Amino acid sequence: MGESTIDQLTIDPTCRIEFGPGRVAALPELVSSLGMTRAFVVTDRGLRAAGIVDQVLKALDAAGVEHGVYDGVGANPSTGNVDEGAARARAFGPAVVVALGGGSVLDAAKGISLLVGNADAAAADADALWEALDGLPLIAIPTTSGTGAETNGFGVIEDTAACRKVYLGHPSVKPRIALLDPELTLGLPARITAATGIDALVHGIESLASRGANPVSAAYATQAVTMVGRWLPIAFDDGSDLEARAQLMLGAHLAGQALTISGLGLVHGIGHALTAHTGTPHGVALAAVLEEVLEFSAPAAQDAYEQTARALRLSPPADGDWARAAIDAVREISGALGIKQPLRELGVRPNLLGPIASGALADAVTRNAPRQPTEQDILGILDAAY
Repeated sequence: MGESTIDQLTIDPTCRIEFGPGRVAALPELVSSLGMTRAFVVTDRGLRAAGIVDQVLKALDAAGVEHGVYDGVGANPSTGNVDEGAARARAFGPAVVVALGGGSVLDAAKGISLLVGNADAAAADADALWEALDGLPLIAIPTTSGTGAETNGFGVIEDTAACRKVYLGHPSVKPRIALLDPELTLGLPARITAATGIDALVHGIESLASRGANPVSAAYATQAVTMVGRWLPIAFDDGSDLEARAQLMLGAHLAGQALTISGLGLVHGIGHALTAHTGTPHGVALAAVLEEVLEFSAPAAQDAYEQTARALRLSPPADGDWARAAIDAVREISGALGIKQPLRELGVRPNLLGPIASGALADAVTRNAPRQPTEQDILGILDAAY
């Protein structure tokens, strides 16, 4: 027998999934299932104003679950947000951390949970905290359908002093439970539906093309691309369509499951750098360069793009060019959402192109890209998107 070419796999299930309309009512029993009687809710002021936080707190009150709240997470969460939230959580005491919000809140909540378990640590210590003591147990309740942040144990946080994104995380702060209630997304504005939904679509596509892809991640990613590609335009057009909201939320979660196994790629590498330098919302930053990165990566991602095209239920192209068909379909979806903007309209001045390119090249996710770029390659992509 020759040498085996079969790869060995270790897949760690990401979390318990509780899915369905109205499922948020089960939160008190889920807190209890983690051996705690108290909850510390991490959220943002927008959700407080929208009444979603009150809805969750009423469920906790009705069951007699003592709770504290930190609602100061920003749209691009910073090390300052995490440090402030951790100080509040330390003062509150032992509890399950309940992360209620979009990806920014979920990312910040993981950092807060981790810092509470490490009394002298600060968010700026991110690089040293992967070997830290365990953080508090965490339940994630996403209120957008896109980031998949409920599936992994790290957050992307802005170190404002260094003007860069840092990965703050630890295995212990991977959410124990993902509570997916699509009713919480019914009031989401169309522009946020588009930005978070395109994030989920990119997660699926990049997971298929990633150097870390395997049959398990591809299974998650393929189904995610199918569900997001079908239901995102419907949810965007009619935000009150509960079926579309539910299918999109589950598709986004599956995309998160995929990326947690496979890793992401250059779209996210550039997106992180773009957000760090301009404050552009994450999904908008991804959409700004998505098609250009797909074009750049295509020579090394033919099979992945064929999987993408088939997942999007495209007919076989007459010329057999599945990659071109996939890129065109993604362009059509992005166009229907009206989300793509030239970089110059996102506040990218010419003098920022170099720092964004170098930041993208240094980002850990870029190492997963199917075609490894040089800094000059990234500058070319940025020029094309400018």
